[in-house]
Order: sequence, then structure tokens, then C-alpha cells
Amino acid sequence: MATDLSTFRNIGIAAHIDAGKTTSTERILFYTGASHRVGEVDDGTTVTDFDKQEQQRGITIYSAAVSCPWKGYTINLIDTPGHVDFTAEVERSLRVLDGMVAVFDAKEGVEAQSETVWRQGDKYAVPRICFINKMDKAGADFEASVRSIEERFGVNVIPVQIPIGREIEFEGMVDLIAMKALYFEGADGGSKIQVREIPADLLSDAQVARAELVEKICETDDQLAERFLADEEIPNDELVAGLRAATIANELCPVLCGSALSFRGIRPLLDAVCDYLPSPLDMPSFSAKSPDGKREMEIANDPSQPLAALVFKIISEKPVDLYFLRIYSGTMKPNSRIFNPQTGEKENITRLFRMYAKRRDILESAGAGEIVGVVGPKIALTGHTLCDPNRPVVLEPIEFPDTVVAQSIEPASSRDREKLFDALGALAKQDPTFRFRTDEETGQTIISGMGELHLEVLAKRIVDDLNVDVRIGKPRVSYREAVSRPAEVEERLIKELGGKSQFAAVRLRLEPAEGDDDSQDVFQSSVPPGTIDDVFLAAIKTGVTDAALGGPLLGYPMINWKATLLHAEQHETDSTEVAFEIAAGMAFTRAAEEGHTTLMEPIMAVEIRTPDQYFGAINADLHARRSIITDTDISGKDRVIQVEVPLAEMFGYTTQLRSLSQGRATASMEPLRYAAVPSQVANTMLAT
Repeated sequence: MATDLSTFRNIGIAAHIDAGKTTSTERILFYTGASHRVGEVDDGTTVTDFDKQEQQRGITIYSAAVSCPWKGYTINLIDTPGHVDFTAEVERSLRVLDGMVAVFDAKEGVEAQSETVWRQGDKYAVPRICFINKMDKAGADFEASVRSIEERFGVNVIPVQIPIGREIEFEGMVDLIAMKALYFEGADGGSKIQVREIPADLLSDAQVARAELVEKICETDDQLAERFLADEEIPNDELVAGLRAATIANELCPVLCGSALSFRGIRPLLDAVCDYLPSPLDMPSFSAKSPDGKREMEIANDPSQPLAALVFKIISEKPVDLYFLRIYSGTMKPNSRIFNPQTGEKENITRLFRMYAKRRDILESAGAGEIVGVVGPKIALTGHTLCDPNRPVVLEPIEFPDTVVAQSIEPASSRDREKLFDALGALAKQDPTFRFRTDEETGQTIISGMGELHLEVLAKRIVDDLNVDVRIGKPRVSYREAVSRPAEVEERLIKELGGKSQFAAVRLRLEPAEGDDDSQDVFQSSVPPGTIDDVFLAAIKTGVTDAALGGPLLGYPMINWKATLLHAEQHETDSTEVAFEIAAGMAFTRAAEEGHTTLMEPIMAVEIRTPDQYFGAINADLHARRSIITDTDISGKDRVIQVEVPLAEMFGYTTQLRSLSQGRATASMEPLRYAAVPSQVANTMLAT
């Protein structure tokens, strides 16, 4: 393995479900020599889908990290899920990766989950290249797929290849940099690459595409632009360097094509990963903050600097948990002590691993830019920073979407109640989008997650892997509350608690938060510094936050709120943190009541693909589900319907869709936003 950071590529493969991510990963492992046999998704024999449920369902559920060599480079690759229920795995992976390969189905182009992973890439400014897969599939259309990427994402895409043939006649591609034709031959369809001259019937198209390629690259570099305008020939190595710089700057997005299943185009894709995607050295520094959050800091991407690493994934195991880290600065070694500024605790690093799916190769050290697995930490969580005790820093954490589906779960036997809570705690530590709580009214344990499949997978893990028999209730929607208008209230707490006098006075203004981000909540103080002790100010914030999470009126967490502390009073001897926490919670609840709380429900963005003859029946069914159709389009022989629909109306929809279309239509959905429940629906819900 290479040790020079300039030869490292930390990349993820992401796409819509069934676009071919895992198959592409398997072919990459085969050609890099990291795997000596080729696994197949349908056979349940892939390296990265090693979990039993992944093999049974034929989908990726958990992101898996593998390291493999290619022509002097070390590629640290993470294969991510495509199903929206497991989008947290994509989120946490893109947070720590330097580049991404976005895989698209050549027939479908951009699909619903393609947009989600692309937005996640935008969020972290991850440079990416596109791979148009399944070029040998019926209905494959390279040009249409490229247009869909350009139109849906608004990016400047730049094909560096064009296909030779399509569908059953797909043979290879033209390399527009080298201006050569690449053919794939051999028993497995692609074991040998034959480099030939471009076929005469494609030469004109290739020349036009090459000219556009050169022009787009030169537009991103002033020196190249001057030479281009002077009609000077630009050498291929300078074109590659220019395209690499533009890709890293997110100014251009190279597009390649192939068929992973038939082994075609994978080796050129590996070359493109090394040529165009960044090394850790291309990101010379990273933003961080001091533990108190008051000071911005820059962390140098240097193995000789103090250590700074981010926990991006935890796998709960016996006897010790496995932590996945991206090292941003410094060098990590086994049997060392590190500091967690979020908890204020020191932890141990006992062993260090290079990860290869479920296999672990022991390391003696790992430096900045590397992605490794470690054992030893006990209390760190996903998103926490582990650093040198002499230079405490906090790296940018990972943000995860809120849960949208909940259901009850109970142990089959009362003897297993403690085992169930241990299992739920282990799952919550591993999966940041999984929550559990006890319903105060019913005493039931409620679990919540990103979708029906998400909770189904976790429930099966509890039974199969954690050996707890459980009973599962029907899925239900995770509703929210939102305040509709501003309200100001004052609460004065003057009473005895536990034989001691308590005093706190709080005046609070509650109003809808500005902007459209449903997940935002803001607490701020406008009282002059020194009016009350800092510990009491912190207690007020805690009381407000707890009241919002507990559901001030309807029992559902409140979203999209802004609370401003307008006035506060303390007593010399009778004021306590508990008093201020209670007073703040009471003030928040009364302000929510006066500000008119609205019941909010999750709205899903749904994409349905159906043969045209079933459009009428599907359309009528959607209208009965309180949906809004935002767009319809034609893709080959299929109709593509874009619709917004409340999650409450979508339970069991897949079965209904199969019935309406004789099994020929498909649907995918993702959380879009929260919206007010119509009054007649809300009244019915709250009355039951």
C-alpha cells in the first residue's frame, strides 16, 4: 500500500437504489486485486454487502469501507446504500470523504435518491465524477442521462467518454482525451481491453465531443484559455491537469460510461478516480472550533501536527465497539490516550485497523488523510472529535435528518425488558437516525426511524443478532408541533421544593423561526450580561429545549421555533438551576398555547415510474391520498410522476402500486418537509 498522501483517494460510491453501486464496487475490488473472486448482488456473495439482511434482501443497508491499490494509488472506498431509509449512511460517509463517484442507470438517468445523494455531496462540497452504468440495458440512453444530470442538478457536466453502441450492441467507449476507442473482450465480457482507432461512423461525433471537452476545460483556466484562443494545441497531460483542478473546485463534473455487470468501463473509471478526484493534500486545512465554540481554528492536513480525528460510524459489537475514524491531522497509534472535547473525557485507542469490509488488517500507525477502524473508546458518539489532549479542537459535526416513522416495540416476555433496552441503546449508538423513548401515557416503548424498511431491519436485528424476542406495533407517523404566531409570557416560580424555597422569574417571547428549515430551533437571550448568573441562563435554555422536545401541547416535538429571553430575575439565596429550568419550561408551554400550536406532518417527495397504460389508475389513487402532483414526464416508454404526499397516506403504498400496475410500476420516496395537517384531518386525529 502507498503511504504518500498524494496517492490516496478517499471516495464514496453513491446512487439511487439498483443503479449498480455495489456491483461497481465488486468489479473495482476484483480489478485492483483486493478480491480474487467476483461477488454478485443477486447471489448474496458481495464483499461489501456482508450483513445477513443485505444478502437476503439484495440491497445495501450499511456503508462498508474497503482499501485497494491501483497503479501506485491507495483507494479507500465506501460503498453506500441507495435506499432513502438508510440515507444516514450516505450522510456520514460524505462528511469524511474527499470525492464521490455518482452512479446512474443509463435507462433511468437521474432518479429520486440520486437527487438526495447529490444534495448531500453539495452540502459538503464533495468533488464528484459520474458513471453512467448499465449501458447494455434495454432503453439505455447516454445522452439523455447526461442531459438529466445537467438539468436536474444545474452542474457543468463534461463527458470524457462517449459510448460505442448501446443496449445489446454496447461494445466499449471512445476516450475523448486520448481519442482512442476502448473495446472490452474476454470470457467475462471485459477481462481484456483492446485499444483501437475510433470507428469511422463515430469519428465526427467524437471530434465534436472532444472540441467541447477542450473548450470547457480551457474556460476554467486563464492560461489554458489564452492558448486555446490562440488556436494552440493543448497537450493531453495538461488537459487532464486542468480537468482535475476544475473537478476539485466543483467547476466541472467528468462523465464516464460502462456496464459494471459485464465488467466494461471499470478500469477507465479507476483511472479517472486517480486522475480527477482529490487526494487529502488537495484539502490543505479544515475548519474547526475551540471546545467552547467561541474561536474558529484551522487544522492543518499534516501527519506531524497534533491529532484531530472525527468519529463517523460506530458498530456495536461484543466485547468492544468498533469505531470508524477519518484522521484530519496528526498521527494515531495503538495504545495511546486521546481527548474527546465534547464529553471532556480521555479515552484509549487500543488497536488500529485498515478496514476491508468485515476483515481487519492491524496497523501500527495511521496519519492525516487516512480512514481507519479503532477499538478502545467507550463513550464517544458519531460526530465526536478525538484529538490530542494538548490541543483540544472540535471538528464540524455530522447533521442527520429527523425521524419520520414510529412504532411500538415490546419484549415478548417481561424477563427480556432489560435486554430490550440494552439492545435499543446499542442500536441508537450505532445509528444516529434511530430513536427510542417510553410513552408516558401508555408506558409503551416507541422506536422511530427514517421509514418502514429502516425499522423493519432494526427490529430483525434485535431478534436475530441481539437475541431478544419482541412484538412490533404498526408503523405510525412522527408528527410535530409548530407555533403559528408570536406570543410573550412571564412565569414567576415562588414555592418550596424539597423543603427549600425556590425563586425564578422568566419573560419569554416565542415565535416561528425565520426561513424554511423545518428542523431549526433557536434560543437567544436579550437580557444584559450579568443580569443573572450564567448557570441560570444555561438552565433556562435547557428548560426551553426540553419543553420543545416534549411536545408542549399535543405531545409531539416542536419544530421551527425561536425563543427569546426578554427578562429574568434571580434571588440572592432562593434561586436555583432547577427553579429556572421549571419556570422556563412553563413559560414556553404557555407561549406555545397563546401562539396557537399547529399539528405538522411529514410530506414525502415521491417519484413513480409506470408504463403509460396504468397512469390513469395510479393518478386517481394518488389524488385520494391528499397528494399534489408537481410534474409528469416521459422517459422512454414510461411515464414519470413527481408527487408530494403526506407520509400518513403512504403506508402500504408499494403493495397497492403493484396491484394497480400488474407489478410493473415502481416508486421511491424521500422526506421533503413538514406541513400543517389540514384542520379537518387534525381534528379527527386529536379526537381519537
